[in-house]
Amino acid sequence: MTSEPSETKSDQLLHLVFGGELSDLQQVHFRDLNALDMVGVYPNYAEAYRAWKEKAQMTVDNAQMRYFIVHLHRLLDPEHDRKG
Repeated sequence: MTSEPSETKSDQLLHLVFGGELSDLQQVHFRDLNALDMVGVYPNYAEAYRAWKEKAQMTVDNAQMRYFIVHLHRLLDPEHDRKG
């Protein structure tokens, strides 16, 4: 017997959380691309936000460190947001 996924395809709105040290706080330009912290891919914004917040709080003492949430579902299906 196979287990069913907890979310349907339409419910899965993938988000990527990653971060790194910026070389300049005025723009998003990373000091070392090889040192990026790929936190993970999450099935919805709420879970991605929790991961982002945890990582951001862990690095609060480093003013150059920034974490971001990328809406992968918008890149994978750009027409989704236009559907009404």
